Amino acid sequence: MQRRDVLAAGFLLTPLAAALSACARQGDWPEGMQPIMWDRDTCVVCGMAISDRRFAGELRGGPKQTVFKFDDPGCIVLALHDKVQQFPWLRDPATRIWVADVTSPPEAVRWLDARSAHYVAKFSPMGYNFGAIAHPQPGAIDFAAMSEHVLAKVRRKPPA
Repeated sequence: MQRRDVLAAGFLLTPLAAALSACARQGDWPEGMQPIMWDRDTCVVCGMAISDRRFAGELRGGPKQTVFKFDDPGCIVLALHDKVQQFPWLRDPATRIWVADVTSPPEAVRWLDARSAHYVAKFSPMGYNFGAIAHPQPGAIDFAAMSEHVLAKVRRKPPA
């Protein structure tokens, strides 16, 4: 095969490769949400790889539309609490926060607005032990109550 034949084949296959890579994108990402690269992206708080899709989360906001990704809803709470001095826009209601619906299948994660989601007790990657659900059920709590539980748990830990 001559060089020009190889180049021609490459140019013909490029659109096909692009189309196939678009099909490989997993997840139905809400408008404004940056896709999470599973097992590659790391949590901005704890540094763990984001692997368990049931507990993942993301926030986006500020003048530069900064994106932070998380592996546990508790890490979202800690970022909102601990990073507000550095990023005052975290308290802005326009800051978008998404969490995965813990009941959604891993191959089709449903994303919820973290502030309006409900939280149930579930063993989670960092041990804050909350999973988000779309509709209230017995024992579920709101985002503010979940945040208080997470912060209380962190405050009880002895200093290192």
